[in-house]
Amino acid sequence: MCGGHKEAGLTTFTADLGENLVVVRRVPATVCNQCGEEWLNNETAKQLEAIVEEARAKKHQLEVLSF
Repeated sequence: MCGGHKEAGLTTFTADLGENLVVVRRVPATVCNQCGEEWLNNETAKQLEAIVEEARAKKHQLEVLSF
């Protein structure tokens, strides 16, 4: 880590699935106030995995969602 402080914040998550792109905005994350590095907790990561799998099943070329 760069020496900054971790703070609660929001981020945008993207998943490039080759033929499809999934963008999830306003995802809760821990964010470094100095370098912007982001961390997701396990529950959020599981929810994002479910969102990506659902988007993959829809076969939309682009899926943009809010968390």
